[in-house]
Amino acid sequence: MSAIVRLTRAAVVALTFVAAVAAAFASPAAARPLPTVVLVHGAFADTTSWDGVAANLRGRGYPVVVPENPLRGPAYDAAAIEKTVAGIRGPVVLVGHSYGGAVISNVHNPNVRSLVYVAAFAPAQGEPVQLALDPVRFPGSQLVPPALQVKVVDDAHAIGGKNIDAYIAADAFHRVFAPDVSDATAATMLAHQRSIAVWANLEPSGPVSWSNTPSWYLVSANDTVIPPASQRFMAGRIHAHTTEVAASHVSLVSQPAAVADVIAAAAAGI
Repeated sequence: MSAIVRLTRAAVVALTFVAAVAAAFASPAAARPLPTVVLVHGAFADTTSWDGVAANLRGRGYPVVVPENPLRGPAYDAAAIEKTVAGIRGPVVLVGHSYGGAVISNVHNPNVRSLVYVAAFAPAQGEPVQLALDPVRFPGSQLVPPALQVKVVDDAHAIGGKNIDAYIAADAFHRVFAPDVSDATAATMLAHQRSIAVWANLEPSGPVSWSNTPSWYLVSANDTVIPPASQRFMAGRIHAHTTEVAASHVSLVSQPAAVADVIAAAAAGI
């Protein structure tokens, strides 16, 4: 083999190696795994409320975790979600619906790179979520008696083993909570309804994670639980990337693709 041929082959090998290295460094995003999405449900619901959104995101390749939210109070519930987040390697997009927004606001973990609020409470430090339902500043919520009911429940974490929980009356659930889903879907959601400790709405928030974490907010423009004006106020206060959807309080059920799009945008921002 001539010296020229050997030199040419060596040059080709070298150029191929350089090109491969350059390509690897030119597109680091392609080599990075997608962040894990953690979906936190709100009051009067359970993990199944996220089924449509979770399926959509998994179809896009995102790992998705849907933990149980105890619905006992922001501090207690945030500690439960913290345990879930602590077991995840890599970056996390933490998403909260309704009361779940108060919970994710109290989660502090460096792996959480983005917060997403879906028709959710985003309280300031020292503020209970009930302030966001102030009928003077933000009229329009239909989540009032007799639609809103209370009952005594067993609660191992409460003094005396009992607590007072709130829930939505069966005859008002579809009309107030989920007016834009079918009768069959509303019936399924009602069967999965979980009550929330009344104290959860009155407990002052601790230091808030949205103060130093990029946030996204999806306003439900037809919401009859958290008035849209309240949602817009909270979204502006936390300087969130804000969009709106023509949906009820349960946009995650009635329009899961729109909700998934906002979560994907938050993930892309990491």
